[in-house]
Amino acid sequence: MIGLIGRKTGMTQVFDDTGKLIPVTVIEFTPNVVVGKKSADKDGYSAVLVGLEDQKKQRLNKAYLGQFPEGIAPKRILRELRDFEKDVNVGDSLGVDVLGGLRFVDCTAISKGKGFQGVMKRWNMHGGRASHGSKFHREPGSTGQRTYPHKTFKNMKLPGRMGREQVTVQNLKVVRVDVESSCILIRGAVPGPRDCQVLVRGAVKKSS
Repeated sequence: MIGLIGRKTGMTQVFDDTGKLIPVTVIEFTPNVVVGKKSADKDGYSAVLVGLEDQKKQRLNKAYLGQFPEGIAPKRILRELRDFEKDVNVGDSLGVDVLGGLRFVDCTAISKGKGFQGVMKRWNMHGGRASHGSKFHREPGSTGQRTYPHKTFKNMKLPGRMGREQVTVQNLKVVRVDVESSCILIRGAVPGPRDCQVLVRGAVKKSS
């Protein structure tokens, strides 16, 4: 798997060779530093641990600092990339050129938080009649049994906190990779608010 951690800067639009307008999301990348490597012989699986955004040592405890080899500044964001296809060493800095050969990517991020929502917005329930006299408009309706067992079962669709969950959108097309600006243009919407961290990796279900 080829992947990098980037920052979602927002959306814009570009034109292709035929003059067709394409809405794109801009993902900006700062250098992803290889902090550690895991092997199948020692750890049971192969992976590369990358980090970005330096952090002050005095703000971290010894357990967290122990992950970083000598000569590498502590990073605020750490992410494991399993089965990394390129041969890298600890201390290497990975840029957007790593994604240069990909045509389709999967993007993973924490979605926008929408606060406490009712069942119509959270679960797309249609609710009751909107006509005069109806006493059932936007309520969820019955949630339990009248007879035994007198309880509400687990996983019942009810009002509650909506959003701010890890979401992966697959098979997004790469429109352009700009090495000079260290950013990538991806067709369509990428999960998460502006300035959030996004994991961009090669598409699992589509040939890159």
